[in-house]
Amino acid sequence: MITVARNPIALLLYLTACVTTSVATSSATREEGLQTSPAASHFAKTCSTLAAVDFSGVEDAATQIMGAKLMGPHDGAAAYCLASGYVAPQVRFKIGLPASWNGKFIELGCGGHCGLLAEDDEFGTVSFMTCGAPLRRGYACVVSDMGHKGTGSDGLWAQGNLQAAVDWGYRATHVVALAGKAIVQSFYQKRATHAYFSGCSTGGRQALQEAQRFPWDFDGIIAGAPPIRLADVYVTFAWGERAAHDTNGKPLLSTQDLKLLTSGALARCDMDDGVQDGVISDPLRCPFRPSDLECKPGQTISCLTAEKAEAAERIYSGPVDEHGRSLFGAGAVPGSEIGGAWNAQYGGNWGLFYVGKDGAPPGLAPLAQDGLKFLFFSPPQPVAWSIRAFDFDKDYKRLDVMQSLYDSSNPDLSRFKAAGGRLLIYHGLNDLSILPQWIIRYYESVERVMGGREQTQSFVRLFSLPGVEHCGGGPGADTVDYLTALEDWVERGKAPERLIATHLRKGDWTHSILFPLDPSNVAFTRPAYPYPIRARYSGHGDPNDAGNFVPVAR
Repeated sequence: MITVARNPIALLLYLTACVTTSVATSSATREEGLQTSPAASHFAKTCSTLAAVDFSGVEDAATQIMGAKLMGPHDGAAAYCLASGYVAPQVRFKIGLPASWNGKFIELGCGGHCGLLAEDDEFGTVSFMTCGAPLRRGYACVVSDMGHKGTGSDGLWAQGNLQAAVDWGYRATHVVALAGKAIVQSFYQKRATHAYFSGCSTGGRQALQEAQRFPWDFDGIIAGAPPIRLADVYVTFAWGERAAHDTNGKPLLSTQDLKLLTSGALARCDMDDGVQDGVISDPLRCPFRPSDLECKPGQTISCLTAEKAEAAERIYSGPVDEHGRSLFGAGAVPGSEIGGAWNAQYGGNWGLFYVGKDGAPPGLAPLAQDGLKFLFFSPPQPVAWSIRAFDFDKDYKRLDVMQSLYDSSNPDLSRFKAAGGRLLIYHGLNDLSILPQWIIRYYESVERVMGGREQTQSFVRLFSLPGVEHCGGGPGADTVDYLTALEDWVERGKAPERLIATHLRKGDWTHSILFPLDPSNVAFTRPAYPYPIRARYSGHGDPNDAGNFVPVAR
């Protein structure tokens, strides 16, 4: 079983890098293990001698295998060879090479600030990435630490370490792809027929960078909730925390206030898709404002004070400068305030990102604080510097030198298209980490640069998931078999016209999601269409069944 530390950073990283990049297990079953045979003996010998193979000559990715071990059948997966190594100078990786190989290769992204890699014999036990599901499908699968060791949220590793910043910024994903392919070719004595990448959050940034910077690495790419401009993400975290507290650092909004805000937003906009289901289908067009709930004279319950309403309004608006001008044109959307059950221990969705709970800082404050302090400011801010000291009038202008290393905002995907690549982007409309406005804006920029919607959708498609939080979770339908959709597109020319998203009754965030899903665990399903098409209830049939929804223009 994969274990996840009970802290918000670990849980967020797990959601972003494990759950939504679990890439699914199809109905096709794999061999339960190696039988005693010449083939089995050959496989075991090939694994045992892998560490002796010289990969130092891999072009642009000099590689060293540190060790390899044959792993028996485990958790539904056939036997596989587990190898660990590094790409010079410091990018560690682990790769699984299944005995029952499907001929394909996949690299998975990481989450947060990365720096984590399983130290035991199996993927995922202490890592926030897992190759479990791809191995069950027969994929050769690789994960990496992105070039440094860390907690996943800290940024100290980047202090005075430009190589680590470059690796985490963009290089590690590329060189691990080169190394992984070389290892696969050596191990199986033939090249992979197809190469894929899948990641969410930081993994989504890795995904877009691959399409933008290294368009020949992968035939198909899944980019979940990608930070288009990472600097904007951290500044928005800082803004939300500032807006949610008074000058003494005391929270202005309680968990009960967040519930009130969500109830108000749902009362105004829940029916925008024709069904009352606790999910706002198009929150970017929801006209709800906190002032709608402001207390009237003599009213003291089920309402917001003027101070609370103003705090909420500032979070909805997103960062502004001293003149009230929006810095990034985005803020939290109505309906995202309390969120799903998984983050209740942190005081809800806004509690995790902005408010905190019971006077404690927001769970993700360390991620943003260390991100700004060590990954963006040069030289780094003093040790005592706090995210609350961020100057919204000038400090955001100081971040673009380092942002250039992390950037994934280039809309010119012409080289990726020319290489025959396919890119599937998805994001949750209740996401507070990567605001949906940013991803939609990026996609629309791609359409403009690539010659319009028809030209763009021939190789890039964006899917928005109502009610879904960062990579997963929330009241919406968040579970989708993205990899099968991408395989159909790349290998069979069948573009994804509709995906089926599922809300599970019991979401088990400690295991890779397996497809097909257990029908008894399905609460409801929704169709997801390529942007800008959205789903609306037809008015007939069970509203919990995606088959009773139709596509409508946004």
